[in-house]
Parts: sequence; structure tokens; C-alpha cells
Amino acid sequence: MRRSARRRRELPVSPQSPADLQPVLDQIARGSDEILKRDELEARLKLGRPLRVKAGFDPTAPDLHLGHTVLLNKMRQFQQLGHQVIFLIGDFTGMIGDPTGKNVTRKPLTREDVLANAQTYAEQVFKVLDRERTEVRFNSEWFGAMSAADMIKLAGQHTVARMLERDDFAKRYAAQQSIAIHEFLYPLVQGYDSVALKADIELGGTDQKFNLLMGRGLQEHHGQPPQIVLTMPLLEGLDGVNKMSKSLGNYIGIAEPAIDIVTKTMKIGDALMWKWIDLLSFEIGIEEAARLRGEVEAGLNPRDVKLRLARELAARFHDAAAAEQAVAGWHAAVRGEGDLSALPLQDVAVPAEGLRIAALLVAAGLMPSNSEANRKLKERAVRVDGEVFEDAARVFAPGFEGVLAVGKRNFARVRLCPAG
Repeated sequence: MRRSARRRRELPVSPQSPADLQPVLDQIARGSDEILKRDELEARLKLGRPLRVKAGFDPTAPDLHLGHTVLLNKMRQFQQLGHQVIFLIGDFTGMIGDPTGKNVTRKPLTREDVLANAQTYAEQVFKVLDRERTEVRFNSEWFGAMSAADMIKLAGQHTVARMLERDDFAKRYAAQQSIAIHEFLYPLVQGYDSVALKADIELGGTDQKFNLLMGRGLQEHHGQPPQIVLTMPLLEGLDGVNKMSKSLGNYIGIAEPAIDIVTKTMKIGDALMWKWIDLLSFEIGIEEAARLRGEVEAGLNPRDVKLRLARELAARFHDAAAAEQAVAGWHAAVRGEGDLSALPLQDVAVPAEGLRIAALLVAAGLMPSNSEANRKLKERAVRVDGEVFEDAARVFAPGFEGVLAVGKRNFARVRLCPAG
């Protein structure tokens, strides 16, 4: 994938000079949770050479979502500052299974699953990262060549007592839940990746802090300067509560259609919007975000800011034309402006005799229950094809096609099909 001329110009040819360090540090720190250690980061930046910035991704699922791109976005910032990023695909660690946050032993993936997922990762990351300044590596490069004796030697560089200081291991041990021996290897293996790659900086989520610090210790053991650790907060998903996750269904996949990226982004809460801007936006900088906050407090509709973010994300993972079409579809569904055909069509199976509106809203995934749907009907919050709908007794039969909406954020263009 070739970079556009605009993108080539925005990437500097060398790291920032020491005179520019404060704005550089501000940009690096933006959205981050913790930098360990900031004084070491400043000293490393003053060296004036491109730093090696590493982040590892285990290919445990075939597609990436916006939660994954939090680290990719920070890597892109480092690229813009003139540094070299290393996108490490954990094809070896993926077969172990990351125990982070797990209260049971995680089932390792097969080699075939890992390789298939790794291929899709490599294809997707360049929607964010600059290909020419990205080193794509697989940790099987060095672990595949390790003997059993080498792995035992690596295991000898840490103690069980230190491993049990890790929160999830400690809780499982106290609860007398099983911990497989291979799970203790995971932090060691991730830490050794930093030794093999001679990383200056490693990025990871806040839940990875133990593993990231392991890299510092192993680098010192091998005579390398310890890497700076930069942790990023976990991105809450569409529910505004839980970490974005496919298993919870609160995610936006970067391979999803542009209209889905726009409509889902517009569903996030107003308070969460600012965190998404800090972690996901390239176009809204620190100063502009502060200005927009002030304008919202003064009366600007936060919807307008959210729509700008939604357009940016859709354009990043598709293109500007697709983003504009998606925004037009959102306007058509929510504000009754424009062509509803831009919305994706969802087939909903219904009995031959059809469904009343409350049951149909549940079947379309817009309401959790008939009682909640009926309550929304009474509040005049339900619309069909842009018009307020109040007829609770009307039956919608197979063959109906239209846009159902509840409130301003939940809507779907549906086509009713016979069940079975």
C-alpha cells in the first residue's frame, strides 16, 4: 500500500531535536496512563536518534477493532516524530495464550489459527501505520530457534514468588484455581521479545504492566538499557462501561462498513466521546480538543463533535467518499435528511403472521424487551421511516422494509423475512 503525498509530507525525516522536547513529550503523553520512567524517556529522546518502539499483538482473533488501534495510534505518533516502530505479531506467544485478566487457564491456539489470524493483522495495521516506517516481526523468529535448554535458562531468570505478585495469578492461587506452568512462561517470553528486538520503548495496555516491566528486567539482565514502558488505558466500548471486546458485542471492527463505523460511533455517550477523541483521533489535537470542550460547555451540541470523529474514523478505514456517504446515511435515519438507502439492510426473521411493533423492535436488536419497547412507544420515542409511530397493535408482516428507530441513537434499516 503506497502512502499518499500528504501523508509522506506529515512524517518528519528525523527525530525532534532536544529544543522541541516539551511538545514532543506532551504528544507522547496524550491519552497515556503511565510512563515508566519519564526521565528516562526524556534522556532517550535527547540522544537524537530514531528510537525503537515496540508493541506486541497476539493474533487471537482474525479482525482488529478500535480498541486495538489505541496502541497503533500511539505508534503512528512515534512515526510522525521520526521513530521506528516494531509491530510484533506474537505467533509464538499466541500459542501459549495470554493469561492476563483470566481466571481460568486459556486454551492455546493451534499453529494454523495463529498463522491465519496473523496474516489478517498484517493486512489491517497499515490502515493506521506507515508501511515504510514499520518493522513487522514474528516472535517465532527467535523462539522457534530456541532449544529446550535455552527455554529452561530463560525460565531461570525469574522466580515463582515474583510471578505470584501478578494480580491475576495471585487471585487464582488464593482461590485454589489452577495455574498451568506454561502460563508462567508468557510474561517471560513477552519480556524476552524486548531483548531480541533491542526495544527502547514498549507500549501496552494498563493490564499488561507486569509483562512490560518484565522486559525491563530481562534487558538489564542481558546488558541492555531497560526499555521505557508506556501504558495506554483500555478503551471502553459502545456500552460505556466494559473494555471494548468482541465477546461482549460492544466493539467497532476496523473492517466494518463505513456506515456501521459512523452509526456505532454516534451511539457512544457524550462523556466517553472525549476519551475516544484523545485515544483515537489524529485530526483533533490537544489544543483543539480543549477548545471544543469549552464550546460544548457553552452550548455547542456534542453530537456535532461526535459526528466529526465518526467521519474521521470512517475515512481512515475506508476513504473520504465512503465516510461522506455514511454520514449522509446517518443524517437520513436520525434527522430525516437525505437518502435512507445509504443505511445497511438487516434481514430480520419473523413468523408468517408477522410481529407487532414491540416484538419487532426486540427482534431487530433495538430494544431488550417488549415491555421496554412499549414504554418507548408511549413516550413517542419510536419512529418508522422517520415518522413517530404509536400504533402498538399494528402487525408488520414478511416483506416489510423500512427504517426503525428508537430515540436518537438506536436505529436499523430492516427487511422482514419469513422465519425458517
